[in-house]
Amino acid sequence: MKLPRDLDGEELVSLLGRFGYVTSRQTGSHIRMTTTEGGEHHITIPRHSPLRVGTLSAILRDVAEHLDMDRNVLIETLFG
Repeated sequence: MKLPRDLDGEELVSLLGRFGYVTSRQTGSHIRMTTTEGGEHHITIPRHSPLRVGTLSAILRDVAEHLDMDRNVLIETLFG
């Protein structure tokens, strides 16, 4: 499945909430999210509209790696 081209940072924050990520802080236009599922993990999401495809891809790769999921399964779960 292709990545969405019109996704903004706020939408990604709410989608990642399904996997136990919660907003831990925000500095300027960047949101820091943390999960303790499967060990503590932090990601930073820019609050841009829309997110660049490479940025979105890197965030999803990092999340999928932490959750021991295939990246395509994660994408299908979030956007499918």
